[in-house]
Amino acid sequence: MNILKFLESLANQGAVESLNTKGSRRDTLSQLGKMGATAAVAAVPFSMLFSQKAAAATAASAAVAETATDALKLALVLEYLEDEFYRTALERDFLNNEQTIIVEQISQHEEAHVALLKGALGAAAPAKPTFDFTAGGAFPDVFSNPATFFAVAQAFEDTGVRAYKGQAGNFPNAADKAALTIALQIHSVEARHASRIRRYRDLKGWIAGNDEGGHPAAADAVYAGENVTMQAGFNTASVAAGTGNRTIPAIAGSESFDEPITTAQATAIASLFIVA
Repeated sequence: MNILKFLESLANQGAVESLNTKGSRRDTLSQLGKMGATAAVAAVPFSMLFSQKAAAATAASAAVAETATDALKLALVLEYLEDEFYRTALERDFLNNEQTIIVEQISQHEEAHVALLKGALGAAAPAKPTFDFTAGGAFPDVFSNPATFFAVAQAFEDTGVRAYKGQAGNFPNAADKAALTIALQIHSVEARHASRIRRYRDLKGWIAGNDEGGHPAAADAVYAGENVTMQAGFNTASVAAGTGNRTIPAIAGSESFDEPITTAQATAIASLFIVA
């Protein structure tokens, strides 16, 4: 799949809509009802922003075979988004000293990620999209209110961690080793970013269940499916029965494992912030 063309098609079809159109909300929910269960669960919390065509395109993309190159293209689009997001925040100069230090460090990392991915992809690297970090008005104060900014930053970082994990199956060949190494090197740092931002927001450094109460409702799709407890046929919640002399809470079974998201899900989330 050419991720750039798909993202452009979403933008051209009006993937980001006004939140004030009641008719479009009803139409979108109806459309989502016709989609596959997995795509629907991931997209419903963002349904107020999706057009019918965008939702249909997202569902259709899930069946397209992908390669290691496609995985790096998706990664680059996500890194473009994060890189510009942090750069813009620093330019707007609305953060306090402690916040600025955090954002400056992460911004430097994201800039390096973009440079590495562009170098690895060469001529195949997609062009940088045009972003709207308010997501069509869903986050109007993202670059004036630190609380909103860090909530959106958390959603971006948590999306990135799950998205990189979701690309693991696209590196099946020995020839993909170099690309896989790049993806893994970036993935672990994105996880550190996510943990740092979550801790700054007085949350756990890892995701508990569906992260209830830890993010804006508009970001629910970022956490859809994170509360599962079945791993390789083993119900991790059963560990709560106790190990040795201690009892482990059932939620630890969910916290112990992060779930991946598909290219379609990652694209759907990113497309909310892409206008061209």
